[in-house]
Amino acid sequence: MINPIRIAVDAMGGENSPEKIIKGIEIHSSNSKNTFYNIFGDTKSIKPLIYNSNLLNKNYQLFHTENNVKDDDSPLSAAKKGKDTSMWLAIKSLRDNNSDAIVSAGNTGALFVIAKLNLKMIENIDKPALSALWPNRNGMNIVLDLGANIECNEKNLVDFSLMGSALHKSLFPKEQPKVALLNIGSEEIKGNNVIKNTYQKLNQTNNSLFEFNGYIEGNHIMDGDVNVIVTDGFTGNIALKTAEGTANFITSELKHALNSSLVGKLSSFMNIKNLKRFKNKLDPRLYNGAILLGLDKPVIKSHGSTDSLGFANSLKVCEKIINGNLIGKIKKNII
Repeated sequence: MINPIRIAVDAMGGENSPEKIIKGIEIHSSNSKNTFYNIFGDTKSIKPLIYNSNLLNKNYQLFHTENNVKDDDSPLSAAKKGKDTSMWLAIKSLRDNNSDAIVSAGNTGALFVIAKLNLKMIENIDKPALSALWPNRNGMNIVLDLGANIECNEKNLVDFSLMGSALHKSLFPKEQPKVALLNIGSEEIKGNNVIKNTYQKLNQTNNSLFEFNGYIEGNHIMDGDVNVIVTDGFTGNIALKTAEGTANFITSELKHALNSSLVGKLSSFMNIKNLKRFKNKLDPRLYNGAILLGLDKPVIKSHGSTDSLGFANSLKVCEKIINGNLIGKIKKNII
């Protein structure tokens, strides 16, 4: 491989690891010919999985450790476990420039703390933000913050607008980022002082990276008129969990309705292509891979309960943001 993308992988984080991690790497590797994986974890459990996979020896390197961060560890206790956990070693590989990005399906709070202990913040960024992909009618939204910060000031939300736009441009280079502030109404007078002051700042910002489109209400997030949704972590996390729950409810109820009668089953068979398209639109595995923005190197969080396909998609996100020079775009445009 010529100058391969190097991804550090915490192989021990999340449910059903390392099985789903290695399978996810295998899936991603089959579609990416220029990626090298630095895999951190217990080699006694990882080697048999790799042996039974189609991974080529030239595409990975194993780093052994028997210590790992548990899902129920507090961020502080995870950091105190020592510098030999698979999560810490993977992030250290990024810090030491031996990897270009790190992905983990492990404990979210621990990942944030350990990443901040090892990596620097981008200059002029006060707080990191957790961002993720969110489908809309025309393509994809970037939504942030999704839980890293409960309280934010005007500068934080302006920074989130810049970082979210840089992420969108890295993932979707042919599209123009269009920013909107999540609010309780679309009128300028709506919202708290932080939201209203941020509106004024963004309205006066002349930045070629994005177009500011004012406020957006929660029921219009998926309309597709904008593609970068900015809010504080408290509101963003609630909105995300509500959307996930609603999508699961709709999918479950539709499946039940189509399987509850002969007519429903016949209708399902006749519309199998449309139903598959509908299912894929709401399948969270296809949008897996949240990014901790604000650090000077890419840190990606895979959902802990996702499967191998979801983890493969988080690796795809790593590949795209490295190729799209995400960190460089943020540094160039940050105020």
